[in-house]
Amino acid sequence: MDAVRSVVAAWRRNCSPLVLGVAFALIMMLSFATVGGASNAYATPGSDQHAAEAPAAQAEGDKIPEVEGKTYTIATDTTWAPFEFEKDGQLRGIDIDLIKAVAKDQGFNVEIDVLGFDGALSAVQSNQADAVMAGMSITEERKASFDFSNPYFDSGIQMAVAKGDTSIKSFEDLKGKTVSAKTGTEGFAFAEDLGKEYGFKVTGFQDAADAYNDVTSGNSVATFDDYPILAYAIKTGSAGLEVVGEKEAASSYGMGVAKGKNEDLVKAFNQGLKNLIDSGKYQKVLDEYLGENAPDAKTVGNGQAALGNEQLDPGKPGELPNNPNFKTDTPVTNGKFTIATDTTFAPFVFKQDGEYVGIDLDLLKAIAANQGFEVELKPIGFDGALNAVKSGQADGITAGMGITDERKQTFDYADPYFESAPVMAVKPDSDIETYADLKGQSVAAKTGTTGYDYAEELAKKHGFTVNGFGDSADMYNDVTNGNSAAAFEDEPVLKYGIKVGNLDLKIAGEPGESTEYGFATLKGKNPELIKMYNDGLKEAKESGAYQQIIDRYLKTEQEQAANGFFDVVVKAWPSLMHGLLLTMLATVLSIFFAMILGIVFGILKLSDNRILRGLASVYVNIFRGTPVIVQAFFFYFGVPAALGINLDALTAGVITLSLNAGAYITEVVRGGVQSVDPGQMEASRSLGMSWGSSMRKVVMPQAFKIMTPNLINQFIMTLKDTSLLSVLGFAELTYQGRIVIAENFKSFEIWITVAFIYFVVIWLLTALSNWVDRKFNK
Repeated sequence: MDAVRSVVAAWRRNCSPLVLGVAFALIMMLSFATVGGASNAYATPGSDQHAAEAPAAQAEGDKIPEVEGKTYTIATDTTWAPFEFEKDGQLRGIDIDLIKAVAKDQGFNVEIDVLGFDGALSAVQSNQADAVMAGMSITEERKASFDFSNPYFDSGIQMAVAKGDTSIKSFEDLKGKTVSAKTGTEGFAFAEDLGKEYGFKVTGFQDAADAYNDVTSGNSVATFDDYPILAYAIKTGSAGLEVVGEKEAASSYGMGVAKGKNEDLVKAFNQGLKNLIDSGKYQKVLDEYLGENAPDAKTVGNGQAALGNEQLDPGKPGELPNNPNFKTDTPVTNGKFTIATDTTFAPFVFKQDGEYVGIDLDLLKAIAANQGFEVELKPIGFDGALNAVKSGQADGITAGMGITDERKQTFDYADPYFESAPVMAVKPDSDIETYADLKGQSVAAKTGTTGYDYAEELAKKHGFTVNGFGDSADMYNDVTNGNSAAAFEDEPVLKYGIKVGNLDLKIAGEPGESTEYGFATLKGKNPELIKMYNDGLKEAKESGAYQQIIDRYLKTEQEQAANGFFDVVVKAWPSLMHGLLLTMLATVLSIFFAMILGIVFGILKLSDNRILRGLASVYVNIFRGTPVIVQAFFFYFGVPAALGINLDALTAGVITLSLNAGAYITEVVRGGVQSVDPGQMEASRSLGMSWGSSMRKVVMPQAFKIMTPNLINQFIMTLKDTSLLSVLGFAELTYQGRIVIAENFKSFEIWITVAFIYFVVIWLLTALSNWVDRKFNK
């Protein structure tokens, strides 16, 4: 070594700077050529370079023959240890070792092209590279441009501060300060979202090392990054940081290819990853870089990685997930809970083939089976569900309910189970492209939703009006009919409707700020239910059962039913007939009790006693002077809240309609009796009959002949008023029509059918009443 140093020193003393410069350039060129080429390309798995770091995965397990012998260019980053980084002139890391091992296992070659993260993404999109392997998070946004392999690593976001800094202990301590993060990462997006909530600024850097240095130099008080990156930097002592707080869940990493390209490469990666996991060689890679913090390779991606090309079967709507890692046979020992929900919010809650299904309900059903409690579903509509929980009619609510600060004043939320953002939808031929194009027009939104709140905020800025609707289907129809220029709804709801071929709309404009959905209970009530939900949700996510449920609605292609008029009606007919039976039941019961009330209070109205007349007048004025729907809400929500007496929808509905119809029949009876010649009463009394006998045997038979037309009219009005009970979740004819439309969005076909059924029933009822009138009132 000393001899070498003497030669170098003599050379430097005797050579000019120009000669030295040329020599240095030649040496560097030769070095790059030796490493792997002039374009940052590193050696393929077939070479001896870095053989120690790439596990020698021999031909084990299955292979994808289509890739054998081919060479693929893999774009990557260089500044994201432990996934990819340079050490001792070689490219190292989990990603690099894994892709080389997969290539050897599947019999293809790779050329590693080091371009940086943004450059790697661009290279794949411009066909300069076949795939990107750079700790790339699998996100819905990226899925629009990339096809991903099965996950090979599950990440999480961590906050770190300068070592020894005790001033930052939680996110609240960041207020008014500056933090750092690497741009384009989930850590950066997470920090930006937190910054809006806690009032701090985020500085972005191209490299993680620069983000860390910004903290140690005092420019930023904290940094946010994926936990393995931080853990590796802290482990090697190069960061000068220490972790603060708990790890936040984040996306998984996957290899990405351009959308619709290199399908065989993705299949080969999945199969090779499975083989490496089965053989234990991938576990060795993880252990080498992460030591005791290394995860179990078999649990990566909720177990999806260990399945190779296979995927957990999403199953059919309404089924429990078939997942060996998720228990669904826990004995029911933790009680029974009534859960209120919406009925018209596909794919989260809707009715299909006579059964209530959707992401919310399937997930709740799975969690209940896992945690050992029972669920009684109360489908009632979104506003009704909120009121049901507030009034004690239900223990909890799951209905695609956004978690907002305002609602937190009234409800306790479980951990979020979904994240969405409101979007705008317009007709396919609409010229509206931005929110500014809505000026002076009307838009539609479903009341009580984040889409409605978002539309109202935009309306103040862009000068349009918002029309609120109780059902999503009505909102969409308002756009397709031309009454509203656009509709605002949560993105998955719109996409689901468009995907199954039932919505003739397109998405326009940029999505709004994302909102998390959560299961909720009344504030301070049912904390044990919240805990069980959280525990079950955690197990569902870790086992992959959660993803199975999501996939069955948002990933699996939905079967498109025949959309002809008669096809729609035939499919809906059983539900509509069931609704008609409940309509007739409510009508008959209501009329029976209304007649009793009407006769009693009608006679009281004729009493000589002022108190009795006043009592009857108060009853009539109250129930004729207030809307039926207000009365229904009072008995269904108000009475239980005030008295603690729970009423089911049928009972509350019959009470409402009986009292309302009874008030009108009271006046019919009063008028009918007063229309009878007073001499009839006088004559009967002169014959020695009592007042009661005279009324029963002489006056009332004559009065009923006079009252018959008005009573028939009141019977018909009561039958039609049963449709108002749909707001209570009573599954009568109108309600059934609403939930059928929520599934297929065929408003015209369903409503004209419902109208026809009402017409036929009322016509038959009228004909029957007229026959009775002619028969007994000759």
